[in-house]
Amino acid sequence: MDTKTVIIGTAGHIDHGKTTLVKALTGTDTDRLKEEKERGITIELGFARLELPSGVSVGVVDVPGHERFVKNMVAGVAGVDLVILVIAADEGVMPQTKEHLEICQLLGVQHGIVVLTKADMVDNEWLELVTDDVKEFLSGTFLEDSPIVAVSAVTGAGLDELVKEIDSKIAQIPGREVKGPFRLPVDRSFVMKGFGTVVTGTVISGSSSVGDEITVYPPGHEGRIRTIQIHGTESQTTVPGLRTALNLQGLSKEMVHRGMVVAQPSSLQPSYLIDIEFYYLESAGRPIKNRAPVRFHVGTAEVIGRILFRDDEIMPGTMNYCQIKLQEPVAVLPNDRYVIRSYSPIRTIGGGRILNPVPRKRKRSKAWMWKELERLAKGDPEEMVEIHLKNAGYRGLSKTELGIRTGLFGKTLKRLLDRLLGAKKILKFEGEERFISQTVFQEMMDKTVTILKEYHLRNPLVAAMPKEELKSKLFPTAVPAIQRLFNKLLDALSKQGVVVSDKDSVRLSSHRIRLKGDEERLKRKIEEIFKKASLLPPSVDEAIAKAAKDKEDKELARQFLHLLVREGKLVKVKEGIFYHPDALHEIEKKVVDFLTKNPEMSVSDFRSLCNGLSRKFMIPLLEYLDSKKVTIRIGDKRRLRSKA
Repeated sequence: MDTKTVIIGTAGHIDHGKTTLVKALTGTDTDRLKEEKERGITIELGFARLELPSGVSVGVVDVPGHERFVKNMVAGVAGVDLVILVIAADEGVMPQTKEHLEICQLLGVQHGIVVLTKADMVDNEWLELVTDDVKEFLSGTFLEDSPIVAVSAVTGAGLDELVKEIDSKIAQIPGREVKGPFRLPVDRSFVMKGFGTVVTGTVISGSSSVGDEITVYPPGHEGRIRTIQIHGTESQTTVPGLRTALNLQGLSKEMVHRGMVVAQPSSLQPSYLIDIEFYYLESAGRPIKNRAPVRFHVGTAEVIGRILFRDDEIMPGTMNYCQIKLQEPVAVLPNDRYVIRSYSPIRTIGGGRILNPVPRKRKRSKAWMWKELERLAKGDPEEMVEIHLKNAGYRGLSKTELGIRTGLFGKTLKRLLDRLLGAKKILKFEGEERFISQTVFQEMMDKTVTILKEYHLRNPLVAAMPKEELKSKLFPTAVPAIQRLFNKLLDALSKQGVVVSDKDSVRLSSHRIRLKGDEERLKRKIEEIFKKASLLPPSVDEAIAKAAKDKEDKELARQFLHLLVREGKLVKVKEGIFYHPDALHEIEKKVVDFLTKNPEMSVSDFRSLCNGLSRKFMIPLLEYLDSKKVTIRIGDKRRLRSKA
């Protein structure tokens, strides 16, 4: 048997015989609800399986025709490969015939057959007239050249011919590829005794197997696939395009319902805002205003929202680039098809493709934001990646996030990213699957230089800017891999010779501290004060008062004190206590000489070496020598570090 999977969907006006036709072809009555039996109309989607003479087994989705249940019809047609447009021979084209055909076109259905049912109720002359009317009605649509088959489910006339036409059409339709993440839009959720929660739907992409973990979107509930059934038959894996039931472990019935999507974990990102390519139907009849309330149908979900575009209104029969702002989030991918119906009165007014499932808000005043949608609509893969990475800014995007935004996955996405990396159009953070636009990276390097220039202007006596301060100005909000990106920026600027970076600070390579004659003399005077003081240094205020003449000099002297520390000409031993290096070298030499001759040194011994120094200075000096690893404290004594 051919392994190709194809889905056939019915479409057409209420009471034109869709369900009866499906039963005549498959032997399955798709009306399963008590209400459907009593009222004689289809309310919910029905499903059957058709075995064709060629050996191909196809799934059949029977949709409701009543206008009140068009939302169910939309859910059924999404993902259909071949539509059977059903028109009753005794009535001809009716309102839902037109609306269903428009929906099929908006959802991207490309193949179809037209079936004139109830042929036994009209004579040949009438049948010819209806056929001519139908051909005229279909002119300019995707069904324009499709076969028209007259049948009677009562007498069986035309059914064999219809099956042959279906078989012929199916042969022309390529089988569904198993690509992209596994996704199953849920149309039913129920509890089966002894099994637990079961969901049903048609797999629209990817594949999954028994035991696989899944996520229910938008809420994000996690579970596992316990068992799989395809058209009532047990299976180990799902197949794109086929009617599937999943028994889910770890989820209650209340946690998953119609309109949600069971999918591969981390494969979707729910959003209240969607970028769309929107065809506004000619039959809508009048312009639609910006921010008009609408009903958004995608997969099996129906969500109220507002349609947003740059102009004040758009005209019927036009293609437009818009955003839809929803009351509840949906989880979709680029190129998914959707339908929009008016809020009230309810009727189909347009639809099209998803362009970006997680966009930013587009401002009407910024024309380039809307022009960007046109570039996304063209679908050039490289350009799409570059657009999304540029919009992501310094945050960048992971490989998973790029897949969600572009609709590209697996080897296709990897090859594309490798090509862009090779062309140096994007950068990758080492050790992580996160990417950033080269344009954004260059902007960040330029910003780094600007920040450093401003810092040096404000702090002419400071040799370098603390790295943490620079990082906080570059990245006001925390982002993934922020330290890697920061290091990459500094490495790139260092290799270009633009900055000089050490462990804790960074400066422009062109930055030098240049002092005037009076400033240089003041700086040397402060150094000399501490040098002469030896082991009895003055306090900061005492040193500044001794060196400076006026208030302005005092502020400058305070800056010079810290500059001398950075230059290594003074050493901060403790808060408020500074020494000249010569004094520290002298006492260090005395301690080493003493401990070379003696096994240990007491505080009293150290006081003698310092000529009776007070504890105010003696204890900080001892702790300084410990921190420099000259000595090590053991109890109340000190020993040489090397001997310890």
